[in-house]
Amino acid sequence: MIATTDSVDQRTAIEATTMRHVAWRIVPFLMVCYFISFVDRVNAGFAALEMNRDLHLSPAVFGLGGGLFFISYFIFEVPSNLAMERFGARRWIARIMVSWGVVAAAMALIVGPYTYYLLRLLLGAAEAGFFPGVMLYITYWFPSAYRARIIGWFMVAVPVSAFLGSPLSAALLGADGLLGLRGWQWMFIFEGAPAVLLGLLSLYLLDDRPSHAAWLAPARRDWLTARLAEENAAARPVSSQALWRVLANRRVLAMALVLAGSTANSSGIQLWSPQMFKAFGLTNMQTGLANALPFALASVIMIWWSRRSDRLSERVWHSILPLVLVAIGLAGSLWFRSLSGTMVVLCLAVTGIYACKGPVWAVATEWLAAGAAAAGLAQINALSNLAGFGTIYVVGVIAGATGSFSLAMGPLMMLAALSAATMWVLGRSR
Repeated sequence: MIATTDSVDQRTAIEATTMRHVAWRIVPFLMVCYFISFVDRVNAGFAALEMNRDLHLSPAVFGLGGGLFFISYFIFEVPSNLAMERFGARRWIARIMVSWGVVAAAMALIVGPYTYYLLRLLLGAAEAGFFPGVMLYITYWFPSAYRARIIGWFMVAVPVSAFLGSPLSAALLGADGLLGLRGWQWMFIFEGAPAVLLGLLSLYLLDDRPSHAAWLAPARRDWLTARLAEENAAARPVSSQALWRVLANRRVLAMALVLAGSTANSSGIQLWSPQMFKAFGLTNMQTGLANALPFALASVIMIWWSRRSDRLSERVWHSILPLVLVAIGLAGSLWFRSLSGTMVVLCLAVTGIYACKGPVWAVATEWLAAGAAAAGLAQINALSNLAGFGTIYVVGVIAGATGSFSLAMGPLMMLAALSAATMWVLGRSR
């Protein structure tokens, strides 16, 4: 009995030290990469404060360009994730980051609607595969019991990118006239360059799998490899099968709809919220500071909610309740149209958007067998982001036709409610 107890204690100690070492080695770097990803993706929202006037872009044109990102993103998402399995995570993540950094900086070359459309399409193609690639990469390194909190820590980079990126973008707009460039052009250049540098660094800092990690002690490497192999051998609701069967699997499609309530709302709010605050007569810097507050709150709650999901081993209601909060918050925009009311509405909606991400993606990784994970995760992310095209464009059309951002939030509210209902149905069937 004593020997058995000692053996259990030894395994527990190896698990704790291994997971702590792996988390500190991998997660902070990936967080920084994802932070830059979202700064580059949504900085058009701040550029619009000056760019739309300079280039005579209407709300409908701006919304269409914002949404076109998701068309090319959708087209290249699954092929990119399959390529990552083929060529290895380290090299493929580096390729994605260098290409998106170059295109993000090239946004400074926009001269009208068509160049805006073209570069948004190229940005979507360049960035496609990064997020589902990281989700797949997490399954290579972290057992399922750790995934909600790890995904939560990784994805907290999104609200943090808005929290820190909002005043940063507003400050860069102040570089107007330097070397003959407008402030919004400098913003694109300075916020695109870090992606190229991080992409090159990833070649040195990332390893494809635990078996390649020379920085892990042999006992820790063996324990982690065995634990992951044991989990991969277990039965999953979505098994390894032909590619088209994975892409058309009803659970994969349903999870894409669930994620759409978070993903499309995240992209829509980040793209349009600077203009919502600017409409109250704020300066660019005041707009940046106001826009940062909802995301600061969401960053804290997102971590706590993901850890709670892991601690209680509960995913379904930890996904549903935040989506309901998104719908309630956006519905409030129909009644609260003051600056303070808009702040409350966005705090509720943004908190719900990011709180659900850790649990929802943990469900997705737990339901997909190892052989189906690359295609399944990419399909879920691709379809959920494709919803961003329609909602962002519709928001722009409604805002342009009515002059009201409150009414324009209606499609986002309905999508969040539908996503919550879908997760409830999935939970009952599971």
